[in-house]
Amino acid sequence: MSIAGTAMARGRSFGLAMSMGILAGSASWGIAAALGVSALMLAHAWVFEVIRYIGAAYLLYLAVKAMRSAIKPGAAGQERAIAGNHWGVFVKGTLIHLTNPKAILSWGAVYAIVAAPGATTADLLNIFGHLYAGSILVFIGYAFLFSSPVMVAAYRRARRWFEGTFAVFFGAASLKILTTRIAP
Repeated sequence: MSIAGTAMARGRSFGLAMSMGILAGSASWGIAAALGVSALMLAHAWVFEVIRYIGAAYLLYLAVKAMRSAIKPGAAGQERAIAGNHWGVFVKGTLIHLTNPKAILSWGAVYAIVAAPGATTADLLNIFGHLYAGSILVFIGYAFLFSSPVMVAAYRRARRWFEGTFAVFFGAASLKILTTRIAP
């Protein structure tokens, strides 16, 4: 949402700066997970549980924020842009992702589930490379997509529908995280 809002309000170059910041934060968590955050989460279930509840609370916060935006009339054209110069937007994107509990949880879970016991450094880097390549395509794609005049106009026309849909998805994801039981 930060990439989309920034790209729509400030243009492609700022959307790309936000994307690059988010990618830097994602790389940090991906590398940390490969270096052992996943093992820590497996060895100490309470760490996983704390991160899980923080992630669920964060998603619930996003759901409420999106729902409030969806029911607020007349907000079309006031996309959520991140202020500052390109470097500032990059730094804010990095911090958004570094403080996002969903990112911590997802990278940790990927390595805990996908990496075979005794996986080599090359195996972990291979997993990271594949997932990170997908992230690059998606996040940079958002900057290009949401900076196009056609998409900006479409979003503004359907803003309330988009925000309502985000609210439902974020709320459902939060509920799923809270109700999923992890086998001991």
